[in-house]
Amino acid sequence: MPKLDVIKSERVWWKESVVYQIYPASFRDTNGDGFGDVRGITSKLDYLKYLGVNVIWISPIYKSPQVDMGYDISDYMDIDPIYGSLTDVDELIAELAKREMKLMMDLVVNHTSDQHSWFLDSRSSIDHPKRDWYFWRKGRVEKDGKLGPPNNWCRTLDTTKSAWQWDEKTQEYYLSIFSPEQPDLNWDNGEVRSAVHDILRFWLDRGVCGFRMDVIDHISKVQSLPDAKKTIPGQYYQPGNEFFANGPRLYEFLNEMRKVLDEYDTMTVGEMPFINNEDQIIETVGLQGPLNMDATDMKRIHERTQRLMIDRDGWNAIFNENHDGPRSISRFADDSDEWRAYSAKMLCTKAATLGGTEYIYQGQELGMRNIPPDWTIEEYKDIESQNYWAAASTQYANNHRKLDYARKLLQLKARDHTRTPMQWDSSPNGGFCKADVKPWMRVNDDYTAINAAAQLKDPESVFAYWKRCLEFCQKHKDTFIYGGFEVLDPEDKDVVAFVRFSEHESYVTVTNFTGKHVNWSGLGDVKVKEWVIGNYGVDDHNKDLSSTVYLKPWEGIIGKC
Repeated sequence: MPKLDVIKSERVWWKESVVYQIYPASFRDTNGDGFGDVRGITSKLDYLKYLGVNVIWISPIYKSPQVDMGYDISDYMDIDPIYGSLTDVDELIAELAKREMKLMMDLVVNHTSDQHSWFLDSRSSIDHPKRDWYFWRKGRVEKDGKLGPPNNWCRTLDTTKSAWQWDEKTQEYYLSIFSPEQPDLNWDNGEVRSAVHDILRFWLDRGVCGFRMDVIDHISKVQSLPDAKKTIPGQYYQPGNEFFANGPRLYEFLNEMRKVLDEYDTMTVGEMPFINNEDQIIETVGLQGPLNMDATDMKRIHERTQRLMIDRDGWNAIFNENHDGPRSISRFADDSDEWRAYSAKMLCTKAATLGGTEYIYQGQELGMRNIPPDWTIEEYKDIESQNYWAAASTQYANNHRKLDYARKLLQLKARDHTRTPMQWDSSPNGGFCKADVKPWMRVNDDYTAINAAAQLKDPESVFAYWKRCLEFCQKHKDTFIYGGFEVLDPEDKDVVAFVRFSEHESYVTVTNFTGKHVNWSGLGDVKVKEWVIGNYGVDDHNKDLSSTVYLKPWEGIIGKC
């Protein structure tokens, strides 16, 4: 096998970290209000340390009206009462430090809440000094003679509606791409950027290690705000991401933040949904998908992103799940009772051995799955789900076939799937909150069978497998974190396989992305000396080290070459 060049980038702590994302409302409730809180996070640090976590990333806990579960922030320097207090956060940081762990905050600075003092000042008068902190426009006269929004951009969370909101008091529109309650900041105003830099320093001085930056590719917009191209047939409002994402001053703004962050020893990760160009990807990370996939799609993506980072000295964030999508086993594998655990372990086998910083979403280490399809629409709490269903119910009120299809799409893609409360044990409410408390969102019905308490006792559990894989990759960090990468058998539609290697060793990862038995002969000139980890065990494989690998349904194995 040809030895491709190995990553030569600097060894630093954040590359070697395992990051665990916590959705605070759903992690653990300690004060009896049905919402998770900061003290609930602190109470489970030993659990996370035992798993192998170094850094926890908490979705927003700042003061907020909670229109979008905290992504609408009204005060960046205080904590929302439903989560606790700044004192609780200080205690969390201190307890993390005792365990040699760190805290990463979620930074949401493309927009604020419409209840933030900045916006309240901005909308108070067209002459207020903060008026230009947001995007205000007079609107334009439409063909029917009526005043309409300044352009045809639609909302991100509801594409049937305008991204512009009318303000009766000042008789102008303001830009609010996500929801009416989340007005966009105008980063071309230097005072806005200075205020954001103050937020960074406030939290870094308090002891956080860095930030996950929400939709950070949105912060620079084309200031002329032109109309978007028509890409959604049959409607007036259109996605304007061509003009509000990856704007002309994005890297200038990111570099300014980098100068602040470089005053500290930090890590940052950016959510940048509209960056696809390789030069843009490298320019961004250097500053520091389709649902119907088969194995060829995955291998093409991994080959591109893994090799891109090696060849051009970038760095990947490796994740299968986060708070903005469905559960990975329900999306990519089989979440049935028969195959759920095997599927979850197979996905772990692949994720843990890819190159980059590992991100695990709460409950992923247990193999938690999507909410059942028989739950009523009232159980879906996410603003995006609510907006989507309201629009579909109106549009397809007289077309049951299309309405049924819309319901299936919601079940397939809803963000609610990863927001159900954490399943700690088999007691009522899964141990998330007391039995006599109603949780803010219904606990998945399978909590009696799938929970942390049961899996901690089971050496063959999904949790135990994640722990084992993380420990193994940390032991061989030269290979799995900093090593080279080569895809095997790129045209096979069932199996995702690749080799990771360093100067002194190499390993192969083989994962069967089907529910069928597969005889795979894609090793090529790779010779496996010993299979070392597998979700079915490896004894059978080590009895026959031939070039053909017999894979069981949803099997994942790691072999030493």
